[in-house]
Amino acid sequence: MKVLHIVKTAVGAGWAYEQARELRSLGIEIVVALPSDTEGFAPRYRESGITVVRADLDLPASQPWRLPGTLRACRELVAKVRPDLIHTHHVGTTFVVRLALGKNSSIPRVFGVTGTLHLEHGLFAWLDTHLAGERDYWIATCRWTQKKYGDLGISPERVFLAYLGTDIRRYTNARTGALRNELRVAPDVPLVGMVSLLYAPKWFLGRERGHKGHEDFIAALRLARETRSDIRGVIIGGSWDDASWYDDRLRYLATKTCNGYLSFLGTSANIPALYPDLDLAVVPSLSDGLAYSVVEPLLSGVPVVATNVGGLPDLVLENKTGWLVPSRQPEALARAILEALGNRAEAKRRTDAGQTLARNLVDLERTGREVAAIYEKMLAPTSQGAAATSTHVSRAAVHA
Repeated sequence: MKVLHIVKTAVGAGWAYEQARELRSLGIEIVVALPSDTEGFAPRYRESGITVVRADLDLPASQPWRLPGTLRACRELVAKVRPDLIHTHHVGTTFVVRLALGKNSSIPRVFGVTGTLHLEHGLFAWLDTHLAGERDYWIATCRWTQKKYGDLGISPERVFLAYLGTDIRRYTNARTGALRNELRVAPDVPLVGMVSLLYAPKWFLGRERGHKGHEDFIAALRLARETRSDIRGVIIGGSWDDASWYDDRLRYLATKTCNGYLSFLGTSANIPALYPDLDLAVVPSLSDGLAYSVVEPLLSGVPVVATNVGGLPDLVLENKTGWLVPSRQPEALARAILEALGNRAEAKRRTDAGQTLARNLVDLERTGREVAAIYEKMLAPTSQGAAATSTHVSRAAVHA
């Protein structure tokens, strides 16, 4: 089986690399198309035995005159690679493949839907479903997404559920002190962190704030400090797609409202080593799938406060594995932060349960086998329904 993976970035989407590497280890021939064949993850793909080809196949929304050339490049790539199956990982690349090859293409195509943002906007959700042909499928990476496609009229036999996997062996509960040393924060000082890239607001979706909720985190930290003045905060992650202006805006907001007790660390190459230094991870997203920002802290033994959006409730269960609050409500975030910091025994109970659930949901070896099984079912149409049912039942059992 030869599968063509199309990824819109070479320097991000590490989860796509992890998935492709695991699939390659299972004996599947993988060819990955990246905008650069030298930068970012490109060398690591090659080291894993994956063929890398240079092709920028993201939808050129801001430069529509480039669309004909992009579609032509997509058709030429597919003709050269001759894959049995095409796996896209982003909205833009998915639209390009469907437009380039048409609805009646004989090659099965699957869209791995990692985020929920485009499905929350009527036009983009409509495009997703109406550009698809009979041999288009979806891998939902959270239950919200799986249900949403059903609400949009997509047959359940065409929507599978498989979480994004990670190598759970990378994570440990042991503190290194590296983060606290860099921030000059003593071991006994409560340290609350938000770990996420800074995604600028998507104006074309009518958004005035970044969908990861950094503004709400800053506001919640200020409110929590009114009760506990010893709390320190840190934001870990650089700006995405050269949105340095948004980074500057957040730093200005933090300087104006947090009076020096919130630090910005920027991009870090080894996030798993930093997590154990946190006393609490906050995930205030306005829109999200089952993000690594809730997976990684729980795998590292760190309590989590998250918003009740998208795929976050698949792992963060109120009163069981963390604290779940409504989105866009800094006051609710602040209350949960104070509760989590104020009751360490309860925080540990929920975190231990969350760590166990995370290991079950996102173990890379398991999720890799699930995606490989989905490929097999896509190439054997008579058993697609059984595949979707089987995947759904196995996931439901985890949450029972």
